[in-house]
Formats: sequence, C-alpha cells, structure tokens
Amino acid sequence: MTTENPYDSFDADAVTRQEQQRDLVFPTLDAFVTQYLAPILRDRDVTGVGAWCPNWWKHPEVIARLGVLWRAFEYLRQDTGLGLSHWWLHHLDPHMTVLLHPVTGPFRNCRSGHGDGTDLPVVPAPAELLDIPAFSVHAEDPFAPWSEGGRP
Repeated sequence: MTTENPYDSFDADAVTRQEQQRDLVFPTLDAFVTQYLAPILRDRDVTGVGAWCPNWWKHPEVIARLGVLWRAFEYLRQDTGLGLSHWWLHHLDPHMTVLLHPVTGPFRNCRSGHGDGTDLPVVPAPAELLDIPAFSVHAEDPFAPWSEGGRP
C-alpha cells in the first residue's frame, strides 16, 4: 500500500513568489503603469513636445524601460528616507525623457496627443502579455522574449 506524501507536490518557489508578490505595491507592470504612472504624469504636456501611446505595451523598448522603472520603484520605495527621491531623479525622469522624446522616442509615430490635465491615456495590456517575463517582477530574465530576436 502506497501513501502519497502531500508535500511531494509542494512548490516552495511558488509560495515564495506569492509571498513576495503580496509585498509589492503594484503586482504587475500593467498595474504600475495604469494605477501609478498615468495618474502621476497627468500634467506632463506631451502634445507637440513629446508623444505617448495608450497601447504602450505594443512597444518592446517601452516594456523594457517601464519594467525596470517598476522594479526600481518596488525596491527603492522600501527606503523611506531617500528611496523615492532617488527613483524620481535617477530613474523616472531620465527614462521618461527618452520615452516621450518627439523625434527619437519609441512613441514618435504614435500621435495620440496628451496634455489636457488628465491621466496619460492607457489601454490595459492584454492578459496574455502578463505571462511575459518582463511583466513579472519575479522573472529571472525579464527580457527573454527579445533574447532570440523575437517580440512579445
């Protein structure tokens, strides 16, 4: 007679990931962009000075840059002294300068316009993209979809 050990199927790594995810302010990249970035950047006038695309998740460079912004935010917010100041000055501002650049930025061909005092317009990322490593703070290689020249 064999008895199954209930711990044989126990996935300690999955439990650790779930515990870590509970510690996140924003559990996904999409949540970070829609619930935090879009509202805090609402007053940035990008009509004629820059560009923004509501479908930001269609741009690989944007996913990469916003992904590292999200990871840095989740890490640096834990430093209650200077963490978020460092994040704004050394992470958000430089990345947004590149992302919103009207000539060389990845949104240069997306002329949706913005600057009316409302949140940056965003369309939620499709559910299937949430499985891409770049959308997970726990991914070992967040840029795996592009490592072989592929696209998300």
